[in-house]
Amino acid sequence: MAPARVTRARIAVSLLFLTNGAIFSNLLPRLPEIKDMFELSNALYGLALIAFPIGGVVAGPLPAPVLRRFGTARTAAVGSVLLASAVFVAGSVPVLAVFGTGLFIAGMLDAVVDTAQNAQGLRVQRLAGASMINSMHALWSVGAVIGGLMGTGAAALHIPLVWHFLTSAVIFSLVAVVAMRWAVPDDHEAHAAAQAENVPLDTTGMPRLPRGTGPALLALLPIAVVAVSGVLVEDVGSNWSAVYLRDVLSAPVSLVGLGYVSLVGAQFVGRILGDRLIDALGAVLVTRLGGVLIFVGLGAVAVAPAPWLALTGFALAGFGCATMVPTAYAAADRAPGLKPGTGLTLVSWCMRIVFVISPPLVGLFADAAGLRTALLVFPLMGLLAFLFAGALRVRTRP
Repeated sequence: MAPARVTRARIAVSLLFLTNGAIFSNLLPRLPEIKDMFELSNALYGLALIAFPIGGVVAGPLPAPVLRRFGTARTAAVGSVLLASAVFVAGSVPVLAVFGTGLFIAGMLDAVVDTAQNAQGLRVQRLAGASMINSMHALWSVGAVIGGLMGTGAAALHIPLVWHFLTSAVIFSLVAVVAMRWAVPDDHEAHAAAQAENVPLDTTGMPRLPRGTGPALLALLPIAVVAVSGVLVEDVGSNWSAVYLRDVLSAPVSLVGLGYVSLVGAQFVGRILGDRLIDALGAVLVTRLGGVLIFVGLGAVAVAPAPWLALTGFALAGFGCATMVPTAYAAADRAPGLKPGTGLTLVSWCMRIVFVISPPLVGLFADAAGLRTALLVFPLMGLLAFLFAGALRVRTRP
């Protein structure tokens, strides 16, 4: 394929990553308003939020047949349009059941779109013959910053939810459609070969594991701990930063969305620098340094007397967690004793389950002891990442 065509395809898939990051992030700065609109306690608010990750878990078996039927580019683009529509419905209709249903459908669509855009990105990477998937994930962080800033600006200007989410849906749907036109077609023969190599899945999307894999699964557990530590940092930023800044630190409405923006903005910087840092220092040391930054950053958030210190803490934690999930994915995929793809699938499922469990637990704890006290648990994620980072050492599959 001509270099110009590959470059255009790389731009296309990068736009798909950016769009995926921006669509849902538009909702996050408006969550405190939605919480007030439905008069939710912290516990009920956390319970409502799990509709999104539950949708992702339910969608586990869907991506493979959908991609085979429609292709990666079309699935990613059309799925992004449907995702934007689901977020629009969830955020615009003042009915709690509609909010939960919209989040659930958005979670299902996000799982499919995420798989499709990664498959398209890896296709472009193979054609280019050079590593570029990390930079594509960095574009997701850029999209999350754009969406967070849009939501923060809309909240500060008191733009009605319906007009905000309609504007966001239209803008990013157009971007996704344009990206689809520039994407590369799927290589169906290579796709079929890759499918043949993958471990079979059961009806829930979990891999069917052969007998005798118990020791290999135990060895995978510390890798999953590192991955979960990284995603829980994102979880506290997306679900609780705006509520914490407003309700605990009395931040003005123009600042409440900046906790998440600070986190994903620093995460973007960390992902851009991550490959070079890992090449120079090794995955284990980079992860341990990241664990220290998470411990210090989220510790500063939990004890912050003013919004500026919390924003700084979120930024430190975002930079610290930047490489944890990609590095854990890479370690899981080459875990000895497991077929290719099995470790990756299991670690991904661990993260999805944590996304379901975390919000209601934090909400219950916050109602019982206060949100500031509830957030004191999250610096421990940095400590866990530090302790289990040794599991990320390069292994050779026998």
